[in-house]
Amino acid sequence: MAKKIIPKKTPMKEQSPEERKKNFNEVPLGYTEEEAILEARRCLQCKNAPCITGCPVEIDIPGFIGKIAEGDFKEAVRIMKDKNVLPAICGRVCPQEDQCEKVCVLAKKFEPVAIGRLERFIADWEATQEKIDLPKIPPSTGKRVAVVGSGPGGLTVAGDLIKLGHEVVIFEALHKPGGVLVYGIPEFRMPKDIVEREVDYLLKLGVKLKTSFIVGRTKSVDELSEEFDAIYIGTGAGLPWFMNIPGENYKGIYSANEYLTRSNLMKAYLFPKYDTPIVKGKEVAVIGGGNVAMDSARTALRLGADEVKIVYRRSEKEMPARIEEIERAKEEGIIFEILTLPVSYHANNDGWVKEMECIRMKLGEVDSSGRRRPLPIEGSNFKIDVDTVVVAIGQSPNPLIPETSPDIKVGKWGNIEVDPETGKTSKRGVWAGGDVVRGGATVILAMGDGRVAARSIDEYLETGVW
Repeated sequence: MAKKIIPKKTPMKEQSPEERKKNFNEVPLGYTEEEAILEARRCLQCKNAPCITGCPVEIDIPGFIGKIAEGDFKEAVRIMKDKNVLPAICGRVCPQEDQCEKVCVLAKKFEPVAIGRLERFIADWEATQEKIDLPKIPPSTGKRVAVVGSGPGGLTVAGDLIKLGHEVVIFEALHKPGGVLVYGIPEFRMPKDIVEREVDYLLKLGVKLKTSFIVGRTKSVDELSEEFDAIYIGTGAGLPWFMNIPGENYKGIYSANEYLTRSNLMKAYLFPKYDTPIVKGKEVAVIGGGNVAMDSARTALRLGADEVKIVYRRSEKEMPARIEEIERAKEEGIIFEILTLPVSYHANNDGWVKEMECIRMKLGEVDSSGRRRPLPIEGSNFKIDVDTVVVAIGQSPNPLIPETSPDIKVGKWGNIEVDPETGKTSKRGVWAGGDVVRGGATVILAMGDGRVAARSIDEYLETGVW
C-alpha cells in the first residue's frame, strides 16, 4: 500500500507577535515529541536522498529522521552528530528552505519535510537528558592544529579534527566563544545558552579554548606556525560597510555590527543588569534587506522603538533575508520601505540625526548578483523622520591577519583567497573558510567550508603533502 502523504508541515508553536515584540525570548517554541514523530513520518525515506546533497555538511537526513519517526531519539542524535556538532544552532538559523528542504522530493508537490525543525528537536531533546553520549576519541596523533576564530566554521573544524585524534586549540579574539552566533544573532533567534551548550560539547571532546586572544596582535599567524602543524582561519567578516553619503557621521547612525554586538554579546538589552549603554531610538530606520537588517530592526522594536522601518533599494523579492524572518518582522509591525535608497542625512543643532533623505528606485536589467539592478527615479526624493539609523548593507573581513601575514593572498575586498576544493590559502599549512573567504554568508556554508578544510588538514597532517 502506498504511503499516505501529509501535504503540509506539522506546525510549530511560537509566541504571538504582540507578545514577542516586547521581549527577547525565543520566538518559535519547538516541537513536542508527538509533533516531531508526526513530522518525521512525512519523510519518504528516498533512496537517492537529494536532501543529503543539498546539505553543505552532508548530514544523513533520512537516517536521523527515520529514527525520530521510530521514537529512537538517542540514535537520531548519534547520526546527526556524526556530521554536525552544532545541531541546535543549525536547526534554528540555517536557511533550510534554500538547501536541504528546497530539494526534498515532497517539495515538488507539497511542503517539504521540516528538516530544520526536526534537527532542532533532537538537539533540544538531548539537552534534557542527564547524560550526553560522547564519541570515542582515537589515540593522539601528536599533531597540533590552531583554529583562529570560534564561529561556526571554526567550531566545525575543531569538532572534526578532535575526533580524528589531533590536538585542537581554538583562539578567540572576544571574551566569549561563538563568533557571529553570540555577537550578531539576537537572543530571540539564537539563545546564547544554546551556543554555550554546543561549545561545551566540543570542550568535553578535548578541544582547548583560549579567549581574548587576538591573532595578529597577541601572536601572528607566523608565530602560531612555530607551535602548530596546521592553522585554520575562520575570523568571519567583522568590518562593516557604510554608504559614504553626506551626513553619515552624524550621531545616532550606527553599523549593524556595533548595534547588535552591544545588544547581544554585551547584553545591553538587559540594562541595567548589564551596564552596557545602547541607543533606544523611537523612530528607527535600518538600511538593508538581509538577515542582519531583520535582526537589527526586530531588536530596535524590542528596545522600545515606536516605529521601525526597513529601507531597501530593491523589491522584497530580491531581499536576501530568510522568508520566515521577513514574515516575522512584518507580523511584529515593522514597516518595509522597498525600492528606496538613502542619499543623505540631516541633523539637529546638536549633531543628532533627525531626517534621512531618500530617493525612489525602479528595477532595471539583471546584474552580476543575479538580481535586477536598482535604478534611481529622478526627482523622486523624499524625507523620513528618524532619530536612529542602523546600516546593515554588508561587511568585509578584518584586515588584521593579512596585514600581519602578507604571504596570505587576499582578493579585492580583503577576503582571503583559497582553493575551494581544499580551503588551502597561499601560505603552506594555513587554511581558511567561512565569511573571511566568502564575505557575509550563512552559518551552514561556513560549517561546510570547515568540513572541507578539516578533511584537507587531516590529509596534510598524515602525508605532509601540500
